[in-house]
Amino acid sequence: WTFKLRQGVQCHHGYGALTASDVVYSLNRAADPERSGFSKDYADFESVEALDEHTVKITLKNPVPSLLGLVTNYHGGNIVCEAAAEEMGENFHQKPIGTGPFMFEEYLAQQSVSLVANPDYFRGAPKIERIVYRYIPSDASRDLAFTSGEIDLIYGKQDQTWVDRMAQNEDVEVMVMEPAELSTLYLNITSPPLDDIRVRQAIGHAIDREGMVQFKGAAVTREAKSIVPIGYLGHSAEVPMLAYDPDRAKALLAEAGFPDGVTIKTIHTSLPGMLSTIEAVQAMLRKAGINLEIEVVEHATFHSQIREDLSPLVHYSAARFPVADVYLTQFFHSDSIVGTPGAITNFTHCGMADEEIDAARVEPDLDKQQELWATAQRKLMEAVCAVPIYENMQIWARNRNLELGYVLEGSLSLGPPVTEQTHFVE
Repeated sequence: WTFKLRQGVQCHHGYGALTASDVVYSLNRAADPERSGFSKDYADFESVEALDEHTVKITLKNPVPSLLGLVTNYHGGNIVCEAAAEEMGENFHQKPIGTGPFMFEEYLAQQSVSLVANPDYFRGAPKIERIVYRYIPSDASRDLAFTSGEIDLIYGKQDQTWVDRMAQNEDVEVMVMEPAELSTLYLNITSPPLDDIRVRQAIGHAIDREGMVQFKGAAVTREAKSIVPIGYLGHSAEVPMLAYDPDRAKALLAEAGFPDGVTIKTIHTSLPGMLSTIEAVQAMLRKAGINLEIEVVEHATFHSQIREDLSPLVHYSAARFPVADVYLTQFFHSDSIVGTPGAITNFTHCGMADEEIDAARVEPDLDKQQELWATAQRKLMEAVCAVPIYENMQIWARNRNLELGYVLEGSLSLGPPVTEQTHFVE
């Protein structure tokens, strides 16, 4: 792959023009496990070379279906300015230098991040002089700050009642956007009693997906159709979804040796949106004779402990670059099993679809590639490695005097970007 760079793009704070060497540095940095949490995504990069000051050549060991997601400013693909990164060393994350419309100004721990306009931005100086992103953990406090005019753009609760309440304010526009986050129960097939497929099937039959959509709200939620989100390249709805049937769930538990029910433990985040989901799941499972014991911890601890393989059932909600390869590799490939070197988010310990996942990654025929991804999803669903529940859209709201400057359909940042065209109106 050969990329021609736009000329004259300037790094923030006088670090000079961005060149091919900065791109080479950034992508090699992303591929370095000592410096990047995304290094595994770049395992198929053979080399990244600067052919001249404005030309970058990437040579791959194998085709990468999600390549464009690895070289755009998303996750590991953020392009940084080499001189600044090397000068600041380990402190670079506290004052990052890039080329975007806004420059880093200040970070106050657990309070806010401030950005200021970049007057030398190549598309023109931004129309907004300064942005302050505030951390407000309390839903009530965040909503009050928004409705009082203290803040102009807000990340909303992913439920219907929040949307309906905010929409009643004529000065507010509620924005429901892609990509949706797939909410899934990941089941560790090596951990008793989940090592018995009948117990996993019982969990699947105990989940009322239609009821969960009604609980969350049809305007913000849709039923999951597979373990790969709807709309992703490679998503297949032709997979064995276990129908809601509590009686069948009880019968399966009895066959597995648990006629009086079974207890399963889970570690879960205290984030309100996700917590309400697992509590609803807990109530559904109880009807089928499954007692779900929930240990609630703060969000950072949750992420740490589930990656230490401490929770046999993991409720996880995520959006990724919209290609099936990314989701299948991170959540279901044996190379990604938590507790192993380079692990990411395979909490299930499933690896029965490795062959299809690997083959699809290098398959040049698009139809064959799609079928390989579909087969992988069928295999994993047949083994009940995971139980997909619903997909939650991204929910934001803005005061109507804030114009985004573009038509919002979706964003991989999971929020509406503030660009050089974003501005206030009277």
